[in-house]
Amino acid sequence: MSKSYTNLLDLASGNFPALDQGKRKRLSRAVSLPVSVTELDDDQAQSVDSDSSSSVHSDRIIIVANQLPLKAKRREDGKGWDFSLNEDALILQLKDGFPKDVEVLYVGSLKVDVDLKEQDDVSQRLLENFNCVPTFLPPDLLEKFYDGFCKRHLWPLFHYMLPFSADQGGRFDRSLWEAYVSANKLFYQRIVEVLNPEEDYIWIHDYHLMVLPTFLRRRFLQVRIGFFLHSPFPSSEIYRTLPVREEILKALLNTDIIGFHTFDYARHFLSCCSRMLGLDYQSKRGYLGLEYYGRTIGIKIMPVGVHVGRIESIMKVVDEEHRVTELKQQFKGKSILLGIDDIDTFKGINLKLLAMERMLKQRPHLRGSVVLVQILNPARGKVINLEATQQEIQENYQWINEKYGLPGYKPVIMIDREVSIDERVAYYSIADCVVVTAVRDGMNLTSYEYIICRQGIYGSVHFSGPKKSMLVVSEFIGCSPSLSGAIRVNPWNIEATAEAMVSAISMRDSEQELRHEKHYRYISTHDVAYWSRSFLQDMERTCAGHFKKRCWGFGLGFGFRVVALDHNFRKLSLDDITSSYINSKSRAILLDYDGTVMPQNSINKTPSEEVISMLNTLCADPKNMVFIVSGRGKESLNKWFSPCQKLGIAAEHGYFLRWPENEEWEVCGQSSEFGWMKIVEPVMKHYTDATDGSSIEAKESSLVWQYRDADPGFGSSQAKEMLDHLDSVLANEPVAVKRGQFIVEVKPQLYWAELGELICCVFVCFYFQEVSKGHVAEKIFSSMAENGRKADFVLCIGDDRSDEDMFAIFDNATLSNVLCANNSVFACTVGQKPSKARYYLDDTSQVITMLGYLATGSSSQTPSSEKIQ
Repeated sequence: MSKSYTNLLDLASGNFPALDQGKRKRLSRAVSLPVSVTELDDDQAQSVDSDSSSSVHSDRIIIVANQLPLKAKRREDGKGWDFSLNEDALILQLKDGFPKDVEVLYVGSLKVDVDLKEQDDVSQRLLENFNCVPTFLPPDLLEKFYDGFCKRHLWPLFHYMLPFSADQGGRFDRSLWEAYVSANKLFYQRIVEVLNPEEDYIWIHDYHLMVLPTFLRRRFLQVRIGFFLHSPFPSSEIYRTLPVREEILKALLNTDIIGFHTFDYARHFLSCCSRMLGLDYQSKRGYLGLEYYGRTIGIKIMPVGVHVGRIESIMKVVDEEHRVTELKQQFKGKSILLGIDDIDTFKGINLKLLAMERMLKQRPHLRGSVVLVQILNPARGKVINLEATQQEIQENYQWINEKYGLPGYKPVIMIDREVSIDERVAYYSIADCVVVTAVRDGMNLTSYEYIICRQGIYGSVHFSGPKKSMLVVSEFIGCSPSLSGAIRVNPWNIEATAEAMVSAISMRDSEQELRHEKHYRYISTHDVAYWSRSFLQDMERTCAGHFKKRCWGFGLGFGFRVVALDHNFRKLSLDDITSSYINSKSRAILLDYDGTVMPQNSINKTPSEEVISMLNTLCADPKNMVFIVSGRGKESLNKWFSPCQKLGIAAEHGYFLRWPENEEWEVCGQSSEFGWMKIVEPVMKHYTDATDGSSIEAKESSLVWQYRDADPGFGSSQAKEMLDHLDSVLANEPVAVKRGQFIVEVKPQLYWAELGELICCVFVCFYFQEVSKGHVAEKIFSSMAENGRKADFVLCIGDDRSDEDMFAIFDNATLSNVLCANNSVFACTVGQKPSKARYYLDDTSQVITMLGYLATGSSSQTPSSEKIQ
C-alpha cells in the first residue's frame, strides 16, 4: 500500500482494505505527462507545469458518479455481458446542455460484479462503445463503502438523523470511513488513466465521492474540478457531529466550484466553513465565492431539472399502447391522489397515509370518490429502518382500507414493486394531484415529471383538453422553492396536510390551470440541459484564471490544500537583498512587530536580546532609517524598545509617531477632538452586551469591537448591523469605520488644510485621509527626501492585513518624488498567502535570520551567499 494512501487516511490506526486486484492492463491514456499510474501513489504532491497556458474552452468533460449510466445483463450462456445505455440516468441526460463538439467521458462503477478476468475486456468495450470507464469495486469494499459509510453514516446525517442508536445508523465506524477513502481512491486511479489535466474538466457528482477532489488535487494542482451535491447539506449543528467533518470539508474545498440545489443547502455549507475553518464567503456581481489560500471557490445554486424530451417520447409510447385508457376506466369517477416514493425513512410515506386517513375521517362524503395511489419503488441500498418502515406502511395501508373501504372501493391502492417509467407516466396522466410528503429530500423530481405529463403531447386524445394539475409538496424538499403554485405543507402536521389534499382536489379548474401554466413554464425552460449548461458556464468562469497563478501544494492527508499566488510573488533571497543593501546609500527599513519579529503565538511579547541587538546594529548605521510600525499602543512599544534610542516607532498603525533619538510622540497630521468616542463607546457597549463572546478594546486613537470568541454567524450579523449603526451616527464626524477579520474599528481621519486662490476670493481646502501604515510609510519617505536622503533601498515587512496598506503604496506613482529613481524595494509578507507584497518569508525565524545578515552587512562584514532554506 502506498504511503499517500496512509497519509490521506490521516488516521492513527486501522486495517485498510486490500486494493490489489491483480495485474491489470491499463486503458490507453490521453495524459500528456510522462508518468504511470503507479507514480501517482508517491507521497509528494506533484503538479502539471504551473506556467502552462490553457484555453478556457475544453473539448472534453469527464463526468464522475458512483454509477455509470448503463444497464448490464449477463448473457444467457453465462459467457460475457450485454450493456446498454440507461436513458433515464441523470448523468447521461445532462450532456444535452453541453456544446455539440464537447466529448463527454463517464467514470463510475457498475451495478453488477464483473469477474476479475473479464474486467480488461469489459473496460475496453465500455470505453469504445459508450465512452464509459468502469471502476471495479471488490464486493467487500463495495459493501463497506456504499451500504456502510454512504448509507449508514452520510445519508442519515445529511437528512438530519443523528446516530443516537443502532436503529439510526449506529456509532461511527472508522473501518467504514477507511473503505470510503479506499473506494474514492479507486475512482481517482481510473480518472487518471484517461485524464488530460491541461484541457479536461472534471465534474464529480454527489456525496459518494466527496473526498475524491483531494486525490486529484494532490496530483494535478491546476486541474479543473466541479462538484455537485444532489442530497441536502445539513445545518452546521448536525454536520459538526460527524467525526471526519473537517476532512470532508477540506476535500470539497479542493474543487473549483461546488453546486447545491437550494440556497439553504449552500448556506449550511458556508456556515460549516465559517464555524470550522474560519472562512467567510463574499458575493461579487451575483456570484458567491469562498477565498481559500488564494483560490476562489465558486458556490453554485441551481436546482436540477428533468429531460422534457425524454418524458414526451415516453408519453407517445404510452399513448399508442392505450395504458391511459385502461387506468381511466379503472378509476372512473374518482379523484386520484398519486404518490411515487422510494421505500425510505425520509420519504414520509406513513405521514401521507395518516393524512389520507384524517381526510376521510373529517370528510366522510369523500369516501368512495377519492383514491390514493401509492407506488413504492424498491429501496436504494440497505436503508436504515427498512423493515420497520415497510411494516408500518403495510399496517397503515391495511388499517385505512379496512376502516374506510366500501364494496368495490379501496381508498388506498398500494403498488409495492418496481414500476417502469412508462407505467409511471401513465399514472401521472390520470392523477388529479401528486402528493409529496418527504420529511427531507435533496430535490425530488416527481413533481416536475408530473407537470410535464399533465401538459400532454400534441395530437393525443388522452393528453388533450384543459391543461391543469395540482401539487401538495413538503416544504422540506429541494424542489419546493421552485414550485410557487404548489400547496406547501409541513408533512409532520397531519391535519394541515389533509386539508391541503382536500383543497387540491376541490380547487376550481381555472385556478388549477393557472397554477399548472406557471409550473410548466418554469420546468420546461429550466430542464436538465439548462442546469448542466449553467453549471459548466460557471465552472469555466471560475477556472478562467487557473494558469495565471503559480500554485503550490501543502499539507498532509486531507489537510492538503493548494496555495495560488501571482507569478511575480516569490521567496525573498538573501543574495538579492544583501547585495542591494550593501550597494545602497540611503535605506528605509519598516518592520511590523507581532507575527514579524515576534511570533504571533508567543505569550511573552517582550523582544529578545537578539532582536534588540540586531536593531541597535541596524540603527547605528548612518545610512539607515529603521522603524517599528505596529498596531500596538505607544506605551507598550516605548517600554519594550527603550534600549533602542535610534529606533523610530509608529504606534497604533501610525497614528502616533516617535522619530529616532526623540522622546516626544507626535500625531500624524491634525486630528479633531476625540469627542466621537463618547458616541461610539455606548453603541459598542450595547452590541457587546447583546453578543456573548465579544469585547471592546480601547486605544488612545481608536475603539475596536472584537467578536472572535462569539458565535461566528451571530457575530458577523451583529458586526454588519453595528457598521450600519455607526455609519449613521458618525456621518458628520471625521472618523473612518472599518470592518476587519472579527473586528469593527473606528479610528480618526487625519486632515490638513491648503489655501487656494481664485480671481475674487481665497478658499481653504480640507483633505482627509485614514490613519494607516501606508500613510506613515509615506510620511517617513517624505521626511527622508526633505532632509536630502531619498531612499534607494526600502524594506517593508509585515504579516497581516494592516501591512497590506504599506505594501500597496509602492504602486503609487507619487512615491517617485520621494524615493531615488534607481531604488530597490523589498515589500515582503510573512507566510505564503495572497498579498500585495512581491516577496515572502515563511515565518518569523526567517525574518530574524534575514535581519541578522543585514546587520552583518552594516558591520562591514561580507555576508555569505545563500538562501533561506
